[in-house]
Amino acid sequence: MGKRLRKPAKKEKSFSDKIIKILSNSANKAFNYKQIAERLELDDTQSRNQIIKDLKILAAEKKITESEPGKYLIKAVSQDYYEGTIDMTSRKTAYFICDEFEEDIFIPTNNLNRALDKDKVSVYVYNRRKGRRAEGEVIKVLERHKTDFVGVIDIQKNFAFVSTANPKMYTDIFIPKENLGEAQNGDVVLVHIEDWPKRADSPFGKVVKVLGRPGEHDTEIHAILAEYGLPSEFPIEVETYAQKIDTSITEAEIVKRRDMRDTLTFTIDPKDAKDFDDALSFKKLENGNYEIGIHIADVSHYLEEGTILDDEAYQRATSVYLVDRVVPMLPEVLSNFACSLRPQEEKYTFSAVFEITEKCQVVNQWFGRTVIYSDQRFAYEEAQYIIETKDDTIPAEISLTGASYQVSEEIVSATLKLDELAKIFRKKRMNDGAISFDKVEVKFNLDAEGEPEGVYFKIAKDANHLIEEFMLLANKKVAEYIGKQKKTFVYRIHDEPNEDKLIAMQNVIAKFGYKIDFRNPGDISKSLNKLMEDVSGKKEQNLIDTLAIRSMSKAKYSTDNIGHYGLAFEYYSHFTSPIRRYPDVMVHRLLQYYLDGGKSADEELYETKCLHCSNMEGLATNAERDSIKYMQVKYMQDHQDQEFLGVISGVTEWGIYVEIVENKCEGMIRIRDIKEDYYTFDEKQYALVGATSHKLLQLGDEIYVKVKNADLVKKQLDFNFLRRAE
Repeated sequence: MGKRLRKPAKKEKSFSDKIIKILSNSANKAFNYKQIAERLELDDTQSRNQIIKDLKILAAEKKITESEPGKYLIKAVSQDYYEGTIDMTSRKTAYFICDEFEEDIFIPTNNLNRALDKDKVSVYVYNRRKGRRAEGEVIKVLERHKTDFVGVIDIQKNFAFVSTANPKMYTDIFIPKENLGEAQNGDVVLVHIEDWPKRADSPFGKVVKVLGRPGEHDTEIHAILAEYGLPSEFPIEVETYAQKIDTSITEAEIVKRRDMRDTLTFTIDPKDAKDFDDALSFKKLENGNYEIGIHIADVSHYLEEGTILDDEAYQRATSVYLVDRVVPMLPEVLSNFACSLRPQEEKYTFSAVFEITEKCQVVNQWFGRTVIYSDQRFAYEEAQYIIETKDDTIPAEISLTGASYQVSEEIVSATLKLDELAKIFRKKRMNDGAISFDKVEVKFNLDAEGEPEGVYFKIAKDANHLIEEFMLLANKKVAEYIGKQKKTFVYRIHDEPNEDKLIAMQNVIAKFGYKIDFRNPGDISKSLNKLMEDVSGKKEQNLIDTLAIRSMSKAKYSTDNIGHYGLAFEYYSHFTSPIRRYPDVMVHRLLQYYLDGGKSADEELYETKCLHCSNMEGLATNAERDSIKYMQVKYMQDHQDQEFLGVISGVTEWGIYVEIVENKCEGMIRIRDIKEDYYTFDEKQYALVGATSHKLLQLGDEIYVKVKNADLVKKQLDFNFLRRAE
């Protein structure tokens, strides 16, 4: 008879992590083993003995303190506790981001403890032994990143739930019957989380606003704004205040300014623009140099500090450019009328005026308040027409925007000279290490109801570069003027690229035969510029443009000037768009304050304002991106029976992302929907590999696809795989 194997003794379960959590949640209160057992709802002798044992071990490890015999406190400072933010994944797990760690700390689902995406939290980190993945547990939510969410409401008899389309929001929101407001079953609503009781699976909320029915155009656009906490209209008191502002041009104010109404001045903007921030003036001087003025709407003249209008503009911090509308920073009476540099109208401006040589050397500069008269308004297409015809001897007749009109020989000549100078400025910038990102922008032709009729691509041409170079000149010189005085100022800064992201990008672009030179920051910028040239017009252009932009650090506002890597400027600020950006308003105010002899402003105050403006810019960018995704899905709904040629733009373990060549719409093909073989993900090759055929589906491959599903609410496209391109 064989030996009977004895069952191994059952290992006692440790309660250390739970004890730490209980003590951390009541940091100033001492607990004995009975109180801890009660909190854990344990009343058996074995568990109580284990608690006693764990308390002694934790005390010996100096993670807790025995404040009096048998009573324990969490240590005031523990190396295992850290503060940081939560980065949720779409799989109900998260990572803890903290400056103390080189790598993010994994947080399993059951250790989230009611933390939501981007919340500021206190986390206990464990498993930090060599060779093991460090994990953490949220001990306390210190600050909610957001408490308002957009979702679809499902109303039951006595309560309701709101579920969001956000893949990082892992829970629905419970709505008591008394908090339903006017919501009807199936409505898209904005809800506010009021509480999350300890024993509740879901947070409790209240319906704040009913946005409409899912899939309706206005509902979805308002839902995008509400998701990011962005307003859709101005409060009535702000509109009323703006309407009462005196917007007349008076002789009393003109005499305080440099009068430039007799200097040739014009604007060049998108053809559908309603607010004109900037104008250029041009005059040839007797010494052969050129006086070029960059004239910017004098918003700060109307926007007085401390008013409800200024408070509203600061809170918004930026205009939001959605695919079918603009949500302005300022009410229309200012943004489209009083401040807008409209043709054949006198306007108050804040100007940077330069004397420039034929070789683009700036030999004189002047900053200050002015009054101008705009002689002409051009669309970019019209200015481009002048540049391409290159005939400055006769007036040009332009009819690109529907109305045919004459342009004087003087304006034609000025435009051509400005284009010539802009090209010299641009070449010098590139030689200094600036990076040229001319990413193709997706635009939509919309009908009267805002429905997409077609897709087109916006590409920067010489006319765009002309305006860009003179705006960059003004921004750079204003920042340089204050920066060299060592006074508090609002800079637009851009750090060097993230090396890890560049290496990851190199792994992808190598598959297309490209490479990046990593030897020093200057080599990186030159090789990135060469890369942009090499991919121009090729199938992989949009993919590589996107990867290159993502590898860059994000530009932001700060009082701490570290320069602007992407532009290769030591000093840079935002001076040229105060109608749509609040930092430009701050720059105007500070510049005038220093021109009047003011001492250095409060750095801490302005750094706080810079942080707010950077954050709001990020929200606006996300909303703009979501509105484009929404319109792409809407456009593709009407093309569900059509075959499209696409390029594989991403490969993951659950499927491939495909970007359609003709319209840049991106969607996913799930692995289970690829019927030609059984595919698995090969991380090293960034590819799916067929089990039988061993064929690859990898980045850059061309395939034919058809729309499987177009979800307007989630803003997601799913494709069916048809076949490989020949």
